[in-house]
Amino acid sequence: MLDIKSIRDNTAEVAARLKRRGEDLDVEAVVALEKERVAATGRVEELKKERNELSRLTGQRMKNGESASDLQDRARAIGEEVKILDENLKNIQEQIKQRLLAIPNTPDDSTPDGADETANKEIHRWGEPPRFSFAPKSHGELGEALGVLDFPRAVKMAGARSALYIGAGAALERALINFMLDTHTSENGYTETIPPLMVNSAAMTGTGQLPKFAEDLFKLEGEDLWLIPTAEVPLTNIYAGEILKEESLPISITAYTPCFRSEAGSYGKDTAGLIRLHQFSKVELVKLTTAEQAQDELEKLTGHAEGILQKLGLAYRRVALCAGDLGFSAAKTYDLEVWVPSQEKYREISSCSWFTDYQARRASLRYSAPPPSGKGKGKTAFMHTINGSGLAVGRTW
Repeated sequence: MLDIKSIRDNTAEVAARLKRRGEDLDVEAVVALEKERVAATGRVEELKKERNELSRLTGQRMKNGESASDLQDRARAIGEEVKILDENLKNIQEQIKQRLLAIPNTPDDSTPDGADETANKEIHRWGEPPRFSFAPKSHGELGEALGVLDFPRAVKMAGARSALYIGAGAALERALINFMLDTHTSENGYTETIPPLMVNSAAMTGTGQLPKFAEDLFKLEGEDLWLIPTAEVPLTNIYAGEILKEESLPISITAYTPCFRSEAGSYGKDTAGLIRLHQFSKVELVKLTTAEQAQDELEKLTGHAEGILQKLGLAYRRVALCAGDLGFSAAKTYDLEVWVPSQEKYREISSCSWFTDYQARRASLRYSAPPPSGKGKGKTAFMHTINGSGLAVGRTW
């Protein structure tokens, strides 16, 4: 989430940055609530100070054998007022929290302006798109013809947007996953993990999936558990609520997981093949950094995803998303789009994003810098988070 102090002190600037996204949010309402919170907190502190003084005076009177009933009556009245104010303060704080959770991240200055994907900026291309003297079949058509993909039987078991991998198809999926993980761990310096496939609401809120995108997720009935839409969620939350030492950063983590998405709002889009499934395989890359390291680490991570495409000889392009096309939590995003011969166009295969300290504030990801003098405690700051697909396996087909 955004820093409430930044919103309070730079209200017009924050509103202008959000407007770059096409968001006309009432940040003034958050500022008004923050002023209420500050006033209520100040009043509670004043009353507690008065109550402490009354307690001191009461003790003196009683020591002198004098009546202190008037002071005790006032102390009780203060206690009741503090109780009411504390309850009101909790309500104000919850309102502030919910409003902050609903505000997206602000775009970085380097993010291009624009309202939608038509304003995205191509950075570079790699490889030459293959050309054929015939109309090439899609991966889905080829997979079915070769008997390595079976969509009808998958639909029979699991409904639409499902796939069954058979024989060489299953082996290819496994081989691609291993190739990606081996490259990222042995060549790119990532630590491999096997995270939970189900996480609680706090973890989903930390990365920004909740509360806004609940309809895109699968929830276990009767449990505070959600199927992960991407390994970004558990990997980013590994150190949630912890304070790491600055010298441990950057941390680079990778994982292969199945990912689960309801694809709400995607009716009629990519209904054939492996591009948009309810369950799909993905290798995820996550970095936890300081603010100073973040931009360089975004470039490195994006380069690592590009490296997989280059090793596979797949033509692709890197595109910088404009402000209006950014994901909810992102400040800057590069999409890698691979050439799809059957569609004769580039399609997204990886999205690599820098979230500044937005996710870190939601998940309480912090680090402490060494003290300037070498003694005592150093300054504590929120980490910056970066992630990207390295790659979406089905789309690599």
